Amino acid sequence: MVKKIIMSKIKITQVRSAINRPKNQKLVLEALGLRKMNQSVEQENSPVILGMVRKVNHLVKVENI
Repeated sequence: MVKKIIMSKIKITQVRSAINRPKNQKLVLEALGLRKMNQSVEQENSPVILGMVRKVNHLVKVENI
């Protein structure tokens, strides 16, 4: 029997605009699935996603689900 590891999820909401931000920050927002202001996405709570969130933490709000 294969055990499945259930990872927690986080809800990421873009609260500030990406206008006048460096290109790498815009690309990180796009990679997270955020395209517009006040848009929210749910992502797995993994080290990769948390690293991306840390790059744009001044533009997003993060909540545990």
